[in-house]
Formats: sequence, structure tokens, C-alpha cells
Amino acid sequence: MMDRHELEQFIVQRYQDDEQSMIAIFAQWCINHSLDPLELYARAYPQQAGNAALKLAIEQAVSSEMSEPISAEIVQAVLSMFDNEELAYVVYEEAGKIKAK
Repeated sequence: MMDRHELEQFIVQRYQDDEQSMIAIFAQWCINHSLDPLELYARAYPQQAGNAALKLAIEQAVSSEMSEPISAEIVQAVLSMFDNEELAYVVYEEAGKIKAK
């Protein structure tokens, strides 16, 4: 049985792991569609410079040929779960451009 401190640590760790997964999904979707994840992020959050977690996710991403398809709807839903509504909207805009091609 976990004590209160261990439980709090567990919850924080799970949140951080889930947040990193969200960032990885966003980065991979961008790469799959030949988009720059850093540019999209900067468009959504111009006041935030240099996101280390996003840079790491980009480094760990695979080529679009090696990746499973990721729908824009999934990316938007995952971003929204973490209150990244601005970034979800940028993904929505880009997905519309992709569909229009």
C-alpha cells in the first residue's frame, strides 16, 4: 500500500509520462505530414521559446515511412485532454490544408 507521498509521486509521474506521449504524438503527426513541429508550436504559443520536451520528441520520432498513420482528430483530442487548445486549433488548420491538397 502506498503512503500519501508515494501516491502523489506516482500521480505526478503518470501525468508527466502521459504528457510526453501527447508531445510525441503531435511531433510524429507533424513529421508524417512534412510539417515542422517547432513552427506549429511557436504559432500556437509565440510567447514560449524552446520547448525541450518537444525537441526530444522530434529527435525520437521515426520517418513518416516507418510510422503508423495518426489522424488529426486523434492529435486534436490528445492535445485537448492536456488543455492545449491553441495547438489543437493549429493542427485543425493544418489538417484542413492537407485535406484541400
